[in-house]
Amino acid sequence: QVQLVESGGGLVQAGGSLRLSCAASGSISIVNVMGWFRQAPGRARELVATITSGGRTTYAAFLQGRFVLSRDNAKNTVDLQMNSLKPEDTGVYYCAAQGTLGSFDSWGQGTQVTVSS
Repeated sequence: QVQLVESGGGLVQAGGSLRLSCAASGSISIVNVMGWFRQAPGRARELVATITSGGRTTYAAFLQGRFVLSRDNAKNTVDLQMNSLKPEDTGVYYCAAQGTLGSFDSWGQGTQVTVSS
């Protein structure tokens, strides 16, 4: 497992942008899939986006092209660029790494994103 630390959250007005960063304590080059999840108050945690070691990305349909996920295996970072933010994007955003059994088993502590209307 790797240790993950998220940063970059904050308060932003609707229509604004934020860039979240996930820093890993160990090498992520051996991790096939890295992902970002989010959890809004009173709701279940949901998948936002994933990226493979080769850079292939998948995004949740509700994003409608507003977010961009990138990965730097040399720097052991995974960044989530969030544009055209909406109040419904508010929540705690978590970075996660997929383990050898295929599930996401390493998680960061989360970073709060609040989008005001």
